[in-house]
Amino acid sequence: MSKNANSQIDGVARSTQAENDYFAKRQLKQGAVGWVLLIGLGVAYVISGDFAGWNFGLAQGGWGGMFVATIVVAIMYLCMCLSMSEMATMLPTAGGGYSFARTAFGPLGGYLTGTAILIEYAIAPAAIAVFIGAYCESLFGIGGWMVYLACYIVFIAIHLKGAGEALKIMFIITAIACIALGVFIVAMIPHFDSKNLFDIAVGNQVGASSFLPYGYVGIWAAVPYAIWFFLAVEGVPLAAEEAKDPAKSLPRGLIGSMLILATFAILILFLGPGAAGADALKDSGAPLVDALASVYGANSWLASFVNFVGLAGLIASFFSIIYAYSRQIFALSRAGYLPKKLSLTNNNKAPYLALIVPGIIGFLLSLTGEGDLLILMAVFGATVSYVLMMASHIKLRLSRPDLARPYRTPGGIFTSGIALGLALLAVIAGLMVDPKVWFMAAGIYVVLILYFVIFSRHHLVSGTPEEEFAQIEAAADELN
Repeated sequence: MSKNANSQIDGVARSTQAENDYFAKRQLKQGAVGWVLLIGLGVAYVISGDFAGWNFGLAQGGWGGMFVATIVVAIMYLCMCLSMSEMATMLPTAGGGYSFARTAFGPLGGYLTGTAILIEYAIAPAAIAVFIGAYCESLFGIGGWMVYLACYIVFIAIHLKGAGEALKIMFIITAIACIALGVFIVAMIPHFDSKNLFDIAVGNQVGASSFLPYGYVGIWAAVPYAIWFFLAVEGVPLAAEEAKDPAKSLPRGLIGSMLILATFAILILFLGPGAAGADALKDSGAPLVDALASVYGANSWLASFVNFVGLAGLIASFFSIIYAYSRQIFALSRAGYLPKKLSLTNNNKAPYLALIVPGIIGFLLSLTGEGDLLILMAVFGATVSYVLMMASHIKLRLSRPDLARPYRTPGGIFTSGIALGLALLAVIAGLMVDPKVWFMAAGIYVVLILYFVIFSRHHLVSGTPEEEFAQIEAAADELN
C-alpha cells in the first residue's frame, strides 16, 4: 500500500476516533424513562400554572375572556400534542422541536425553533421561582432572592445526579401537587356561585358586558395567561433519547398529560373565581391560597395545607423545566449550534454545563420579581416555536410522506393546521398585552439568530442524530 493511501486511511481513522471521543463525552442515559414517568413529566412541566399565573388573565379579560381564551388554547395544545406525537416517533432525539424543524427546514429552521424553545424554558423557571417566593412569603414569612437562589442550587444539584433519579423524585412531587389540587377542588365545590365569576366592573371597550368586562379585546389579552395552564407540555419529546420504547411511550406521555392538564385547568378556572370571586383573584400571587382564605378564613387548615403542599406544584414545574432546558441546550450544543462545551456530560450522563449556565441566567432574571412579565417573555418563545413546529409537521407530511410514522396524527395536516393558525394568533396576543416585554423577548431572539448567522452555522457537527437523519434523506433524494 502506498504512503499516500496509508496516510488517507490514518486520517479517516483519526477522524472517526475524534468523532467517537466527541460523542462519548455527550451521552444521555438511555431507557431511564417509561411512559408513566413521561406523563408525570408532562404534568410536572405545567402544574405550577394551576397554582399561580393563570389568574392574571382575569385582570386582562375578566372571567369570560379568560374562559374563552382557555378553551381556544386547550384546542391548540391538544392539536399540537397530537401532531408532535407523530414527529416524536419519527425522530426520537433529545432535540424535540429543534429536531423536527431541522428535518423539515434545514439547519436554520432547526436553530430558529430550538432557540425559541430555549427562550421559553430558560425564562419560565425564573417566573416560577418568583411564585415560589410568594408562596414561601405567605407560609414562612421568607421570600425574595434567598428562596430563588435555594431553588436553583438544590434542584440543579439533583439533576446532576442523572435523569432517572431526578424524574422519579419529580414524579413524587407532582403526585403530591395533584393531591393539593384535588383538595382545593373538593373544598371549593360547596361555595361555588356563578355570580362570583362576573364580579369585575364592566369597562367601556367594544363588546363589554358582565361576561366580557373588557370587551372582545380582553379575550386576546387573556391568551398568554391561558397558555400558562399548558405551557411546556410540548417538552415531553425532549426525553426521547432517555425513553423506553419511544414509539409507544412518547404519544402516551404527550396525550395523557394533556388530558390531565385540561381537566385541572377547567375545574380551577370555574371553582376558584366561582367561590372567591374573579375580582379578588385577578392580581393574586397565590390565588388558590387566597381563594381558600376568603372562603374558610386565613388561618384555616385548608388554606395552610394547600399553601404548603401547593409549593410542590410550583417546585414540580420548576424542577422539570430545568430538565427541559438542559436537554434542549444539550441537543443544540452537541450539533454545534451553541458552544460545544455546553453538551458535555458528567459521570451520571447529565449535561452539567447545560444545567448550570442557564440556571445562573434564570436566577438573575428572577431577581426582577416580575412574575407576570416573565410569563409573557416565556410565552413569546413558546408561541414562536409552536408556529415553527406545526409548520414542520405540515411540511414533512407533504414532502416526506414515505417516512416511517409509528404514530400518525388523527386528522393529519388539518389538525396541525388548526394548531398553526391558533399559534399565530397567540404570538400576536402577546404583543397586544405588553409590547415592551414582547419586543424585549424578540430582541433576545434576534441576538441568538445573529450568533447563528455570524458564527455557529460554520461550525456544525456531523454525526448527531438530527444531522445523520438529514444526510440519509439527502442521499435518498439523490437516488430518486
